[in-house]
Amino acid sequence: MKFVFVLGLILVLGIGGLNLAESGGECGDPNMEAMKLIPCAEAATDEKASVTSGCCLQIKKLGQNPKCLCAAMLSDTAKNAGTKPEVAITIPKRCNLANRPIGYKCGPYTLP
Repeated sequence: MKFVFVLGLILVLGIGGLNLAESGGECGDPNMEAMKLIPCAEAATDEKASVTSGCCLQIKKLGQNPKCLCAAMLSDTAKNAGTKPEVAITIPKRCNLANRPIGYKCGPYTLP
């Protein structure tokens, strides 16, 4: 009986893990990735705000995988923080990142 219970628990946890992997993909939870972009909060709401070096560092790291960068910028956490996606997607350009994903489709937006 214990064996059946343990086997059932393993199956439930395994299926739950697969669903989590599918929802976040290779970058994990987009909401957790968005937390890394806290230094970008002001720059993501005001296109005239200066972009801090801490923000650019995080954008550079996340920008290595444009899919993750977009997921973080368009996440519920980012929306709840009041970021404007049309402003947030301009941050890589405002950071003057040479290897930014120019032209990458980020939901309904395109990275400049």
